[in-house]
Amino acid sequence: YLHLYLSRHLEKANYNSRSYISSGSFYVMEGKNDKWLDAYHDPVASIYTFTQCLTLSDIQADGDWKLIVADLGTGSYDMKLKVYKNTTLMSEHTIIDLPTGVVTFYMDTLEPRTPAIAVASGPYIYVYKNLRPYFKFTLPPLNIHPLEEDLWNQAKDDQVNVYSMREMLENLRQEGCSLTVRSLRLLQLEAGHVEGFVNLHKNTPLKKQTVITCLDTMKKSVADEDAISCLVLGTESKSIYILDPEAFTVLATMDLPSVPVFISVNGMFDVDYRIVVSCRNGCVYTLKRGSKDVSKHMIELNSQPVGMQRINKNIYVGCMDETLHCFTSKGKKLWTVRLPASITTIEIIDYRPRSFAAVLVALSNQEVHIYKEKFLVDIIKMDDVVTGLQFGRFGREDGTLVMTTKRGGLFVKILKRTAKFEEKALSAGPPVSQNQKLNVPKKTKLFVDQTQRERENAVIMHRTFQRDLAQLRLKVMREYVKALDNSMNPISSDPMEPLKLSAHVQGIGPTFKFTVKLQNTSLSQASTNLVITFDYDSKLYDFRKKMIQVPMLVPGLTYNFETFVDCLNDKGVTENVKVYVLKQGKSVPLITGVVSMPVSESIVVV
Repeated sequence: YLHLYLSRHLEKANYNSRSYISSGSFYVMEGKNDKWLDAYHDPVASIYTFTQCLTLSDIQADGDWKLIVADLGTGSYDMKLKVYKNTTLMSEHTIIDLPTGVVTFYMDTLEPRTPAIAVASGPYIYVYKNLRPYFKFTLPPLNIHPLEEDLWNQAKDDQVNVYSMREMLENLRQEGCSLTVRSLRLLQLEAGHVEGFVNLHKNTPLKKQTVITCLDTMKKSVADEDAISCLVLGTESKSIYILDPEAFTVLATMDLPSVPVFISVNGMFDVDYRIVVSCRNGCVYTLKRGSKDVSKHMIELNSQPVGMQRINKNIYVGCMDETLHCFTSKGKKLWTVRLPASITTIEIIDYRPRSFAAVLVALSNQEVHIYKEKFLVDIIKMDDVVTGLQFGRFGREDGTLVMTTKRGGLFVKILKRTAKFEEKALSAGPPVSQNQKLNVPKKTKLFVDQTQRERENAVIMHRTFQRDLAQLRLKVMREYVKALDNSMNPISSDPMEPLKLSAHVQGIGPTFKFTVKLQNTSLSQASTNLVITFDYDSKLYDFRKKMIQVPMLVPGLTYNFETFVDCLNDKGVTENVKVYVLKQGKSVPLITGVVSMPVSESIVVV
């Protein structure tokens, strides 16, 4: 552990240079990032894997935690289970099929407490104990469609034509029936190869096997770190299985509406548990002990998920539309962050010595963003796209971040003990104070009584509100129709005469200046044969021009028309004056304006 000692020594000495250890490929570099130490860098490690196939565990119970990698190889061959001690490949085992997940769990109470390794590959779970093959669990076979099984039995006895058999299998697939892998391969063949394929496989027993898509662990009855754990796995047949760690039997089975791709488990099987599953249909489901309704706490996403993690009661989901969402355990969305590039994988940081919990988000632009809640607190820049992340204890160091890249590289970084993550966004956004809870006062007796009354009379109150709202809408519509019929509108509703009217009064009395402004709002059509007249109380006012002839109105211009009004009453009585714009040959005004006349000053006699 010389490299870990030197990394801490360099950190305390605050060196800004690069120090190489004897191997040449392992070094500690400080100054590039003020929060992370570069502990190991091997861009040609030839490790091709994802986050679900990485884990850290003390598999030898010696306090030295190992890195366990399920390597995908080329995708067709060279799949292996690799165990690294520090930077040295300690063990290697060949895997027959592509791995989909790897976990470590305690399956017994023997001393020393050494965990087993479980690797999900195809329909099997390979269990390794003390770095040796220990057990292989096979998923229970699925029910075969009766017609498909009967067709292969007839083919075995040469009682059916192979081309008729292929046509009937095609009809079954079009009807939505789930077929076996053998039948699906038969349907993919060309006509000349069908007969040879059937003769080759007709004597082989027909089986319908599903494959494992995701894998996790659950404590059985005790919440201790070294307590016995159950295996929880999702399958391509839209099912969740919980396996007993000692007898490797199925303890519970749950069905889902879609194929699970990411799974997160919390709780204990014998007490209570929650299983959060994200599926290919873009939904996240929460499964509880004894619950059969999976849609009760369903979360619908805008696009398919590419990663899911959980911190306490919050669920973090990364989606294909370059967004990171946070939900409560009951499905309520808390926030959404839009990212600068597409997400490749996500992982959580749970650094208990500093009580620091955050989400690691690897992006396709060769960056790893760290989010504490919705705030971006750090960015790690890489030389390649990160495809696998794992944070935890590696060797004897607690805060270690292991990363694998698209080109097969392996990177190890160590979190500095002096690292500080400020809870503020590196990009523009709302302040931190916006998320602080308000000091809401306690509920008073009046509030409680009012709440109780609303609960008891909810239906009556809702009906009363709807009735009053309907009456208000009806009254507004009637007044609007009345205004249209009487042209009680400062803007004309006639498309042939688009006019706009405004009027104002100047003066303190007893003589006022009355100004009327007319504008033709048409784009190209002029207005002619218009007249302005007034409707008023002749006992209060006297208009010197009771009718004003309007010349041709050019579109876009505003015309002013003025007249003087004499107030005949000195007792402070006022009345509204209506202004009408009439057109020759029409009995209804084009526009009507209502002007509120001011109070006139008294006539002073000198």
